[in-house]
Amino acid sequence: MSEDAPEAELEEISRKLFSGRITFLKSAPSLQFLPAADAHEVAFAGRSNVGKSSLLNALTNRRDLARTSNTPGRTQELNFFDVGEPLRFRLVDMPGYGFAKAPKDVARKWRYLVNDYLRGRQALKRALVLVDSRHGLKDIDREVMKMLDDAAVSYHLVLTKADKIKASDLQSVKKSTTLEASKRPAAHPEVIVTSSETGLGIDRLRRAVVEAIG
Repeated sequence: MSEDAPEAELEEISRKLFSGRITFLKSAPSLQFLPAADAHEVAFAGRSNVGKSSLLNALTNRRDLARTSNTPGRTQELNFFDVGEPLRFRLVDMPGYGFAKAPKDVARKWRYLVNDYLRGRQALKRALVLVDSRHGLKDIDREVMKMLDDAAVSYHLVLTKADKIKASDLQSVKKSTTLEASKRPAAHPEVIVTSSETGLGIDRLRRAVVEAIG
């Protein structure tokens, strides 16, 4: 589906897709366990505790598609979810990065898995880089953005937890994030503001996924 398609058409297509069949396919602790690259993929990346699992659940309108936990860094593998019947595309829940309390060897393993997947997966159509709106972009986010830029992998910056911050502060964070995105060769110019609690931006995020898969 082209990004030039009418917004109403995209809205309807995305609504139907995300209210239809979505199933867990498999977890991949290393690249050798990746599924066949027989469908387009959209990957969710972000720091630990950025709200990635909650956003995935809100996006798919399911309570427990992606595991949520009070312990950041619980997701240690690439988790693949099939969308559509017949299969239209896959969502990929990636290990959170930057969790300070993780053992160094474990954190290094996660980092290599994320980096190798993002740089070498031909089926990957777009990455969604999630950023906690309360904290804005961190250096570790910029490292991932640079890696995506270098690999020419298109990505969207997505602000999460927008309900946890004052409106004026949110606008400031969005402005600075948008400015930074404009300087990145592989970044989509639009920064999507979301809240898994209130549903803010979820419809827009669904359309962005549908636009990305083509």
